[in-house]
Amino acid sequence: SIKMDLLHSNGVLIIQHLQRDYRAYQDFLNFMSHVGDPRNIFSIYFPLWFQLNQVVGTKMIWVAVIGDWFNLIFKWILFGHRPYWWVQETMIYPNQSSPCLEQFPITCETGPGSPSGHAMGSSCVWYVMVTAALSYTVRWKDKSAVTLHRLTWSFLWSIFWIIQISVCISRVFIATHFPHQVILGVFAGILVAEAFEHTPAIQTASLRMYIKTNLFLFIFALGFYLALKLLDIDLLWSVPKAKKWCANPDWINIDTTPFAGLVRNLGALFGLGLGLNSEMFITSCKGKNSCKLSFRILCIAASLATLQLYNFVKIPTHTEYLFYVLSFCKSAAMPLTVVALVPYCVHSLMRTTEKKLN
Repeated sequence: SIKMDLLHSNGVLIIQHLQRDYRAYQDFLNFMSHVGDPRNIFSIYFPLWFQLNQVVGTKMIWVAVIGDWFNLIFKWILFGHRPYWWVQETMIYPNQSSPCLEQFPITCETGPGSPSGHAMGSSCVWYVMVTAALSYTVRWKDKSAVTLHRLTWSFLWSIFWIIQISVCISRVFIATHFPHQVILGVFAGILVAEAFEHTPAIQTASLRMYIKTNLFLFIFALGFYLALKLLDIDLLWSVPKAKKWCANPDWINIDTTPFAGLVRNLGALFGLGLGLNSEMFITSCKGKNSCKLSFRILCIAASLATLQLYNFVKIPTHTEYLFYVLSFCKSAAMPLTVVALVPYCVHSLMRTTEKKLN
């Protein structure tokens, strides 16, 4: 449509302005794009928060998974183009003089562009973290504490918006999103996170509930995809565009395809449910050691170190279905490690040490 073309062309002007005038901040903006990567939720934010507060950690995984699932459905409905391929195919520019947008190794996302998954994932998880931190200060009653709470409230929400704006600018700078796509992503993420502020049932969910939720999310997404395919609507239309217009074929990654994100999130949710309902979790995180600061610090350090090792596990991409199966298993192993395996090992180590001392 004419209005959408106008919105896209104005977005291209903003991207050109950022790439021209903010070149000195290129490294910082690329870093902020990595900060907004939804995968950091499972490998960094979750292991930190779960060992400090299991309620917040559990909520974080649910918010990330459901938020990314909604992001996938919205992407399939909105059919949003990405700047790096839109400028090559649009007829809005005269004499085929399309603007030149610089691409980067993290530019060539293969899924549709609206709303931004990075912006949505970043806003929902940071919203959970900020509201969790403020929940500790809101209980303070005396006048000086109330003043401190207000200052903390202003500081944390300022940090929240600085991070969201930085992530949005970074995604626009690398020409992987238009400005309206990142704005939509931020507010969609906040709405999902706010919805889970009023959903306490996730804290007591059984393994059966986790499995049912996983099946519903998978069947709905797959059914939606197949139903539209029967109507001759290809929801993977963006993948060939990405492959065609990406400046470097090596920058195309199967991990950015729509179904790769779905499988990764379903694996994480299943791993969380398996861990929370395991005997190892009950033995370690519900025992007397769970209240000790030393136990939590050891669990954080061991979890972060162990999860970094998962980055060295490279999943073969030559067979797409094998990639999805192994991606699910790897994603499930990460929260299972944080929730059950690491705490159980730390608990056993501390118990053995105590016996030796006695």
